[in-house]
Amino acid sequence: MSMAMSPDAQSPAPHAADSHDLIRVQGARENNLKDVSIEIPKRRLTVFTGVSGSGKSSLVFGTIAAESQRLINETYSAFVQGFMPTLARPEVDVLEGLTTAIIVDQERMGANSRSTVGTATDANAMLRIVFSRLGEPSAGPSFHYSFNLPAGACPRCEGMGSVTDIDLSQLYDDSKSLNEGAITVPGYSMDGWYGRIFSGCGFFDPDKPIRDYTETELRDFLHREPTKIKIDGINLTYEGLVPKIQKSMLSKDKEALQPHIRAFVERAVTFTACPECGGSRLNEAARSSRIKGVNIADACAMQISDLAEWVRGLEDSSVAPLLATLQQSLESFVEIGLGYLSLDRPSGTLSGGEAQRVKMVRHLGSSLTDVTYVFDEPTTGLHPHDIQRMNDLLLRLRDKGNTVLVVEHKPETIAIADHVVDLGPGAGTAGGAVCFEGSVEGLRAGATLTGRHLDDRAALKQTVRTPSGVLQIRGARAHNLRDVDVDIPLGVLAVVTGVAGSGKSSLVHGSIPAGAGVVSIGQGAIRGSRRSNPATYTGLLEPIRKAFAKANGVKPALFSANSAGACPNCNGAGVIYTDLAMMAGVATVCEECGGKRFQASVLEHRLGGRDISEVLAMSVSEAEEFFGAGAARTPAAHAILGRLADVGLGYLSLGQPLTTLSGGERQRLKLATHMADKGGVYVLDEPTTGLHLADVEQLLGLLDRLVDSGKSVIVVEHHQAVMAHADWIIDLGPGAGHDGGRIVFEGTPADLVAARSTLTGEHLAAYVGA
Repeated sequence: MSMAMSPDAQSPAPHAADSHDLIRVQGARENNLKDVSIEIPKRRLTVFTGVSGSGKSSLVFGTIAAESQRLINETYSAFVQGFMPTLARPEVDVLEGLTTAIIVDQERMGANSRSTVGTATDANAMLRIVFSRLGEPSAGPSFHYSFNLPAGACPRCEGMGSVTDIDLSQLYDDSKSLNEGAITVPGYSMDGWYGRIFSGCGFFDPDKPIRDYTETELRDFLHREPTKIKIDGINLTYEGLVPKIQKSMLSKDKEALQPHIRAFVERAVTFTACPECGGSRLNEAARSSRIKGVNIADACAMQISDLAEWVRGLEDSSVAPLLATLQQSLESFVEIGLGYLSLDRPSGTLSGGEAQRVKMVRHLGSSLTDVTYVFDEPTTGLHPHDIQRMNDLLLRLRDKGNTVLVVEHKPETIAIADHVVDLGPGAGTAGGAVCFEGSVEGLRAGATLTGRHLDDRAALKQTVRTPSGVLQIRGARAHNLRDVDVDIPLGVLAVVTGVAGSGKSSLVHGSIPAGAGVVSIGQGAIRGSRRSNPATYTGLLEPIRKAFAKANGVKPALFSANSAGACPNCNGAGVIYTDLAMMAGVATVCEECGGKRFQASVLEHRLGGRDISEVLAMSVSEAEEFFGAGAARTPAAHAILGRLADVGLGYLSLGQPLTTLSGGERQRLKLATHMADKGGVYVLDEPTTGLHLADVEQLLGLLDRLVDSGKSVIVVEHHQAVMAHADWIIDLGPGAGHDGGRIVFEGTPADLVAARSTLTGEHLAAYVGA
């Protein structure tokens, strides 16, 4: 019997499974979010916009992605969960329709010197197997090519590729005796413990110039193994100066050292390529195994676009599937705009944008669908020419049936969105609300800050400043630079631009002598625990503590939550952390101090009618007014607060933990801190990172003020508004990697637009509507 439906019969009811086509968020209160409720369409590209600090990351990463990851972790056994990071449930009432979230953020990749682009993406592992099967003569199984394992590592440098040498002339002045202060290492004065040990050890005469030491005395002074000695009846251990410094300074993370000690380490330690392996990290057996005359070290040193071409020429049925996968992986690098990298590039040297795109490589060829991809400003570090390529990749991920959530400021990426969520209206406590939800056309027609600035175009300068001098660079050959000679004008706003990988950072950071008069502000992440905040990071807390101490006749240490004034119950953290083993830890507000972090007796001391916890709860703008006049007037604090306000952080709370700041906020906090440095030349690396369209205008004003105050400002930047505002542009290219490294244009922005001779010129002309 036929089951065909008659024409007038009703169509079948939609399947229940098809009704889950939205991600629903209700009552999100993470960080500064104010009971946010939104519906995000699945299998669409949704862009989240808003000023830096408006709550975008709190909603996308801190709420949606965090809960997705937490729910996935809960599917594992308690035993497995014990080895995984514990995630607390976000502050939100309802989250429905979540799918598996894959986070591709801008967190720098591990700076471990053994981690390279190849090891981070598994391309190295595949290449090792290819060489173990096809290499002649065979060096054995695949792990015999790894520099991270004893079987393949160079014995001299243990797979590090470089050997360290200590410049002895930086440790001591051999014309002086110890008692005359021969040791020039920071903290090694003859008045302290180190001095007492060296002068009282008896292995050499402390009154004899070091240049007159015998061979034995010099060896004891520099290299003696730990030896028990007795000085003034006290048992001590003597150790030679070199091993002592290696343990106390060189074995520690350089970034964690105090600035003066870090400067000493940079002066005293030299890294040279290992003479045995030539920096390839591999032993002789691994280096001698070749395919078509190329060994694995040569392959890893090739530019990835060239390596992809070389792999394409390999044919062997026994490893055909592996070669196909390797080739696909390498071509993904090229497609994503990273063809100029090499597999042996240390992953710690990648910029935030490069690191994020390297992480993307894993997902481009993935067969997964119906997952949520979460991106944090994927256009960071990209030239306008490369942004279109990134947009295509985002759309390709969406078209495979995935939900793509992007936090972004660039209008070129906002323009391709299916759905836009604009947060604001301001930042910090003034943000955290949804100002707009809908299409790009709706955003453009709306009255929100983002909508108003979406079509902003900076005009070219009518007149440019005249340089006061030039900074000469001659024969620059760092990385891919081709013997570059260039004069960077001083006393003006100079912008160095070019496609990603063209050699901009190599020119600015590798060729400008970092020393007297040069203040370099890079993209490195701000380090800090949940106890660190803007007040501690900028040094603001110091004058505040002294002002409180002077006003109340007590010691300054009382006014630090990390020192004598800390609440004894929570040790100054403000919250009690309870570890629940494999379950998420719980943080509860300390009952004793009510989250204020200080002892009750400390809060009785006041300055201008406020206690220290009330001051730390102030915003920068409030505090600037508070410390500017009246009983609380503190010029040192007021100056620091003025710099924070200058970079657009007036809304930031002084006591807000650094761990809760957005990327753009951290960048500007670093800029404000360095503005106090004494120096005539400021070098800024992509200062628009994480900045909203409206904030870029404020940044340009700040750069103008720096130049007008007599400083020279050199900016590495892709943002067309900054290029248009420059007095002088140096454009590198024409391409990336070995296709770049040359100066393709020098002159004013107007000349660049008129010539249209480079990719940058074409995009800047289109931007200003010329």
